[in-house]
Amino acid sequence: MDLLEGLESLRFEYGIREEDRSWLYLHGRSRGLMIKACAHATFFCKLLYNLRESLRKKHTSRCVLTGLLDDTPDDNDELKVGIIGGGHLGKQLARALLQLVPIPAENLRISTRRPEALDEFQKLGIQCFYRNHCLASWANVIFLCCLPSQLPNICLEIQRHLQKGCIVYSFAAAVPIARLKLLLNNTNILRPQYHCVEDFVNIWGANKEIIAALQDPAILQATCPYSPAGGIILNIKWLEGVFYAILNFCTTMDMPHFQVLQHLNELFLSVHLEDCEKDGASCPKFQLGDFVNEIYTKILPQERPFPWFDLTVVQLKETPFSQKLSTSTGLQDHLTRLYCDSFGISLSKEQQPGVSTGSSSR
Repeated sequence: MDLLEGLESLRFEYGIREEDRSWLYLHGRSRGLMIKACAHATFFCKLLYNLRESLRKKHTSRCVLTGLLDDTPDDNDELKVGIIGGGHLGKQLARALLQLVPIPAENLRISTRRPEALDEFQKLGIQCFYRNHCLASWANVIFLCCLPSQLPNICLEIQRHLQKGCIVYSFAAAVPIARLKLLLNNTNILRPQYHCVEDFVNIWGANKEIIAALQDPAILQATCPYSPAGGIILNIKWLEGVFYAILNFCTTMDMPHFQVLQHLNELFLSVHLEDCEKDGASCPKFQLGDFVNEIYTKILPQERPFPWFDLTVVQLKETPFSQKLSTSTGLQDHLTRLYCDSFGISLSKEQQPGVSTGSSSR
């Protein structure tokens, strides 16, 4: 529903002079970047959330079968997400995580210099405060929704308090991931990179809230990791980093690598194409060699977890997973369908977005 329908004088572009209207495309681009950033962060949290829930259920089932009912996971097994920064991006992201993952309010916290301005979220039961170091010692995932100029001080505050396996996800586009690694003295960092083309069709709308926009099939398909629609292209190295971040999460739990691969195949390749349903052999499967080099595939015992991966290196250099992500159309189709399905939208074969792998140098 467009609340400004018929109220032209209240629209953003109403007061812009005719000679300046050529710059209006920047408004659409800014909105598109916001929608894509929130969508991709939500998708990442959804993957982690589903993985943790699956592990909890399997653990509980084993306890029931063995009679050890007291040996059940506690609240520490639930995904805890922190946001540093309570500005426009931080608020939009919080709403998306609450409604679309969904993260329970008690498992989401926001640290900002003006917590009193977040009354909307406090009423929902979300803790809002200004203690970055406390957030770092509590969260499994931390989103940096702050200005680039604020990052050095924030990183200094949180670097010694980050718990083992905590994933730091930065939206500060002006700060390269190599710089973030130095500031945080940490390697478990994700940073999406977006490339904007000059000529594009603005499909991002103007007045919908982010959550409503992500329920629009056309807009959601434009946010797919492989889609170039809307003039904003995601560097696919981000998706590579997402999978290695999940492997690191499993490593912190000392999970044998063969179990990790089973979970990845069950959870992340579960939305099948018609061809897979007819011929299961055509369905892609994750294997050990997709993530580690040939030496590791030969010497890694089955009961051992994956090695720890430096996510900053993963997003800057080629990895064993790079070629599979860029060349396997079957995997790309499965991940695209998984992405849309995670937002409650199913794609037909004709609706499959076009593929754009981006460039690792962008």
